[in-house]
Formats: sequence, structure tokens, C-alpha cells
Amino acid sequence: MYDGRLSIPIDDRALAHLQVVILAKLRRRESFGFTVEVDGRETSVWIGPSAALEFDYADRRRPAINRAWLELLAATAASQDGLVVAPEPPQERAPDPGEAPRRPRGPVVPLRPLPDAA
Repeated sequence: MYDGRLSIPIDDRALAHLQVVILAKLRRRESFGFTVEVDGRETSVWIGPSAALEFDYADRRRPAINRAWLELLAATAASQDGLVVAPEPPQERAPDPGEAPRRPRGPVVPLRPLPDAA
């Protein structure tokens, strides 16, 4: 039985990403399931807007956020099975400051000037 005192050990990198996804869902007042393996056993909890959560990090420095991982975790959280800790996908390479920006793929849509505010 879940008594509100469940502690789930998660490494700081995964925890930082899970925190972003979980708080975004709770800000939208969405409830969802969260399933994680703890001590070799699969544990599932239901998280809703009234849940009291605490995110404890082992290190004071917050890990860099991988947008691709956030999107993957958000997609699992929105699925029928709920949020699970999916493996981290490769992070997109940040452009070098001196590198020219790349053109977007696909057709380029020209911007129209804004009408004069009269």
C-alpha cells in the first residue's frame, strides 16, 4: 500500500529530466502513472496535482538538460502506460559560436511584414 513515504532512488541526471516533465504535467493539473524499477521490482504510483513530491539531488550542480530526452519522457508520460524512465537518447550537438547557422530543412516560408498599426 502506498502511504506517501515512498522513496525512489534515481540518479541526478535522470531525476533532473523527470522533475521537468513531472512538474510540467502537475502545473497543467494532469494526473498520471509513474512506473520505475526499485530493488529489482517494478513499482507504480499515481501522481496527481495534490501529491507532495520532493526531488533530492546527490550533487549540488544540476545536470545539463537534453531536450530530446525531455520530449521522449513527456511522450511516455502522456501514454496509456504513463511515465517510465526511458534510456537517454543522444543529445543534439550544440553549434559552435563561430559556426554559421544551418538553413532549416524543407521549404523556407518567407516572413510577411506586419501591417502598420494605425
